[in-house]
Amino acid sequence: MSDSKPAYQVLARKYRPETFADLVGQEAMVRTLKNAFAADRIAQAFIMTGIRGTGKTTTARIIAKGMNCIGPDGTGGPTTDPCGVCEHCRAIMEGRHVDVMEMDAASNTGVNDVREIIDSVHYRAASARYKIYIIDEVHMLSVNAFNALLKTLEEPPAHVKFIFATTEIRKVPVTVLSRCQRFDLRRIEPEVMIALLKKIAAAEGAEIAEDALALITRAAEGSARDATSLLDQAISHGAGETTADQVRAMLGLADRGRVLDLFEMVMRGDAAAALEELSAQYAEGADPLAVLRDLAEITHWISVVKITPDAAEDPTISPTERARGTDLAGRLPMRAMTRMWQMLLKALDEVAAAPNAMMAAEMAVIRLTHVAELPSPEDLVRKLKDQPVPPSPPGGGGGVSAGAATATTARGAPAPGGRVHGVVAVAEDADQALARYPTFEHVVELIRSNRDGVLLVEVETCVRLVSYRPGRIEFVPTETAPRDLAQKLGARLQGWTGNRWAVIVANEGGAETIAEKRDAKDLALKAEAAAHPLVQAVMAAFPKAAIRTIRTPEDVAAEAATEALAEVEDEWDPFEED
Repeated sequence: MSDSKPAYQVLARKYRPETFADLVGQEAMVRTLKNAFAADRIAQAFIMTGIRGTGKTTTARIIAKGMNCIGPDGTGGPTTDPCGVCEHCRAIMEGRHVDVMEMDAASNTGVNDVREIIDSVHYRAASARYKIYIIDEVHMLSVNAFNALLKTLEEPPAHVKFIFATTEIRKVPVTVLSRCQRFDLRRIEPEVMIALLKKIAAAEGAEIAEDALALITRAAEGSARDATSLLDQAISHGAGETTADQVRAMLGLADRGRVLDLFEMVMRGDAAAALEELSAQYAEGADPLAVLRDLAEITHWISVVKITPDAAEDPTISPTERARGTDLAGRLPMRAMTRMWQMLLKALDEVAAAPNAMMAAEMAVIRLTHVAELPSPEDLVRKLKDQPVPPSPPGGGGGVSAGAATATTARGAPAPGGRVHGVVAVAEDADQALARYPTFEHVVELIRSNRDGVLLVEVETCVRLVSYRPGRIEFVPTETAPRDLAQKLGARLQGWTGNRWAVIVANEGGAETIAEKRDAKDLALKAEAAAHPLVQAVMAAFPKAAIRTIRTPEDVAAEAATEALAEVEDEWDPFEED
C-alpha cells in the first residue's frame, strides 16, 4: 500500500492566524481584547468591521476559541492565548464545534433564519463553556431580521455570546451597533504586509524577489487574504523563483517605470510616442484598463507628493521611481494634475464599457495628450490680451468688467431697507405694518421669503403693474395669467402680513412684467459684454463659446454686503442677557 500525499492547502488557509499573536496589523484590537479577558469583562456581543481579508472571521473564531478553551490539561479558563490542542480549540478552528454556530447572513437574510437562533439561545451549551453565534456579513440581514434579534441581543442568557462580522458597517442599524463592542480592523500597512509575505515564502521554501513582493503588496490593497492568495499564485507562476516581471505578467500590469514613461509622454503632449508605448505594453501582455488604472494611481501619487513630500517614502516604491516621482511633482502644476485625474476617471469608465478595450484606451491617451497642451486660464488670458482685437462698435461701452461673461446676475431687485420678514405681528397698527412694504418690489420679496414658488412665478410673469401703494395693488393680467391670481395674491398677503390687501384687476395700462424687465436688462448687459475687446478675443479664439449669464461688479458688491449683513445679524453673543 503506497503512501498518499496530503491534500494541498492554499496558503490563505494554511497560514490563517490561530491565536491573537498571529494576527498582523491589529495591535489595538488585540490589546483591548486581552485587557477585557484579563479583567473578566467579556462583552455579550462583538462586531468586527473592515475591508475584505483583514481577519474579521478569523478573529471571531479566535475569540470563540479563547472563550471556550480549557487548556491542554482540561482545567483552563477563558484566555486570549488559546492552547489550540484541546478538543474545543480544534473543533472550533475546523468549523465543527456543536456550540459554535457560524451563519452567513448573505444567504440567510430573513426572520425565520434569525428565529432559529432566538429559539435556541435558551438551551445551554452541549459541551463548551459558552454557546457562540458567529454571523458573517451581518449587514445583509433584513430590517425585520434585525428587529427580531434586538431583544435577544440586548439581554442574552449568560451562556450565550454573539460575534458579528461585516464589510459594510454603515448598513448595520444603530440599534444593533449600540448593543455590541465594536472593533475596526485596519488595512495592513505595506511594511507589515511585506514582512508577512517574506515569512510565508520562507516557510514554503520559495524564492521571491523583493520588488515582486512590493507588487503583490500594492495589488492586495491592505488585505492579508488577497496578498497570500496572490503570493500562492506567484510561487506557482515562478516555479520556485519568482521575479517582479513574472508577477507583473501574472497581474496583467505594465512595468511601473514604463508607466511613468507613458505618463511623461502624455504630460508633454507627445501623442505619437504615447500611443507607441501603449501598444508596446499591450503587446507584452499588459491590460489596457490596468495601464490606465496605473496612470491614475501615478497621477494621484505625484499629486500627493507635491503636497506632502513625505508620501514619496513608500516601501512598495523603488528608489528610482521615488526619484522620478519627486522630480515630476516639482515640475508639474497642480492644475494639470487635477485635470489629468478627472479625465482618467472618465476614461476608465469608457474603457471598461467599450467592446474593444485597446481602442478605447488609445482614444483616451490621444485625448489626454491633446488636453495636456492646453494653456491654463491665466496663460490664456495673457495670450488673449496680447492678440489684436477688432475695434469696439460705436456706443459699445466698456463699462462691463472683463469677468462679466462668466458669472450670474442677481435675479429680481433687492429689498431696500434690509430683510423682509414673512410674518408681521398683527398687534401693530395697520398703517405701520403696511409701511414695511413701500414698493411692489417689497411685495415680491415677501413672496420669495415665504417660498411660494408658484405664486412668485405668476407675479413675475403675469402681472403688469398699474399702480401700487401699501395695502393696494392694481394690475393688468397677461393673457397667460390664472383667473384667480388677484384673489390668490390678496389671500396670501393677508395671511403673511395680518392685514387686508386690496388687489384690483384693471382693463388697460400697466407696465412691463418683472420677467420682461429682467430679460431686457440681461439682453442689454450681454450686448454690452459682447462688445468688450477681451470678450471679443475669447469669442474669436473659441467660436462656439456663448455668453450664458452676466454678473456685474454691482451684483458682486451687493452679494458681499448681504452675506456680511447676514453674518452680523446671525452672530450670537454668549454673554448677552435674555
